[in-house]
Amino acid sequence: MAEIRLEKVLKLFGKVRAVDGVSLTIKDHEFMVLLGPSGCGKTTLLRCLAGLELPDAGKIYIGDRDVTDWEPRRRNLAMVFQSYAVFPHLTVFDNIAFGLKMQKRPKSEIETRVKQAATMLEVEPYLERHPAQLSGGQRQRVAVARALVMNAQVLLMDEPLSNLDALLRIQMRAELKRLLQEVQATTVYVTHDQVEALSMGDRIAVMRSGRIVQVDEPMKVYSEPEDIFVGGFIGNPPMNFLKGKVEQNGAGPVINIEGQHLPAPPALSHMVGQPVTLGIRAENVQTLNTPQDGAIPARVLVVEPLGSHLLLTMQVGDQSLKVTTPTDFPAQTDDRLWLQPDYGKARWLDPESGSALLMDGGEARRAS
Repeated sequence: MAEIRLEKVLKLFGKVRAVDGVSLTIKDHEFMVLLGPSGCGKTTLLRCLAGLELPDAGKIYIGDRDVTDWEPRRRNLAMVFQSYAVFPHLTVFDNIAFGLKMQKRPKSEIETRVKQAATMLEVEPYLERHPAQLSGGQRQRVAVARALVMNAQVLLMDEPLSNLDALLRIQMRAELKRLLQEVQATTVYVTHDQVEALSMGDRIAVMRSGRIVQVDEPMKVYSEPEDIFVGGFIGNPPMNFLKGKVEQNGAGPVINIEGQHLPAPPALSHMVGQPVTLGIRAENVQTLNTPQDGAIPARVLVVEPLGSHLLLTMQVGDQSLKVTTPTDFPAQTDDRLWLQPDYGKARWLDPESGSALLMDGGEARRAS
């Protein structure tokens, strides 16, 4: 059993709260991604879990063991670093076998386990080579093999693909996901790359300023961000945010965005006269050549052909947003078009706090 529990973990560097009271449960065999911008505390949190940093407050559990003050070697975990951290003077075989030799395992066991890991990571032909004779991708595979050969309950990975070029990163991302599904280790994976997070993780914990702001399945985080930060950080392009005001129109509420009255959910009825922000993904906005009810007039600022689609930057009054269209859509700079958001996939947010409005019991309320 390798469930991980973090309870109100705090890590200070001087007056800086690098990790600010984080609580998180990672299920046995789960692939959890810690995602966030540089300096958000994700690597510090990983190092606390590894025992490389000791928290100033809080508890860390692996299974039913309180490991908060334990040395790294007692925690039964393995770690893959961003910089590979392979030993240049050792062969690939000796690099992979290093941890097993430190544990004084029998020679026959070491040879068997190293060959199994090398075969799994496709580096068996290079066992007698030194790291300088390998490519970056091969060295990264050696680092992963060295971690996997330990059969640890927990595998920690700190941006292991960030030093690879773009094409190799895509290949290694798929290989690593397949591999970790096979070994069934509880994995905590740190990255600032949202594509890695969305494509690899069972769940994503989005971090900001030392805190976790949202934990959920990847597509849930993508389509239902808890606040403007999450929606703006995840997605390429990021979620669009249009500022408006709730008004009453006949039997129900509407949103006034740059003078256009757009449909609004009945749950916003009690917010008449208050500002609100409409969050919508680029792919959830239909682009039209002719006006329709509920469509927003807009002007084309930039047309970017991206192979599979066009990315249009549009101006709506004093605001701008991005939308995607098929490559054959007739759009030119300065064209006047109409935008039809899919309001069923919209996110309604409080412009003051940035938090999503909770649609409970037929009424929208601000998250506490």
